[in-house]
Amino acid sequence: MTAFASLPLPATPTVTAPDGSDVRVLLALEGGSMAHFTLAAGAVSAAVAHRQVEEIWYLLQGTGEMWRSQAGREEIVSLAPGLCLTIPRGTHFQFRNTGPGNLAAVAVTLPPWPGPDEAFAVPGPWQATGG
Repeated sequence: MTAFASLPLPATPTVTAPDGSDVRVLLALEGGSMAHFTLAAGAVSAAVAHRQVEEIWYLLQGTGEMWRSQAGREEIVSLAPGLCLTIPRGTHFQFRNTGPGNLAAVAVTLPPWPGPDEAFAVPGPWQATGG
């Protein structure tokens, strides 16, 4: 039986994502995990894809754009608080902050994030800034 867990949002990032965003790792269960992502004003993430996981993002703060490409389909969507979006397994994606403050989102990863080799670099539409 899995124990109950509770965790306040960590005050500082706990890791840097493969795309360069700051991550505050939250909680996980057998079927999925959750994290809080932040991208600084003017920053552009690296373009990546995931080998095994898919994600659901919910935007909390800031404005920006998300590029997604998969199987001949491609789109750029505007990011703003209240938007929820999916990143299916294998989707190439990249995001950038176009606002004056941090861009922040929470994301659920299904299954839980397996480790550092999960994401791999792909070509994207924008030059990454390194976070």
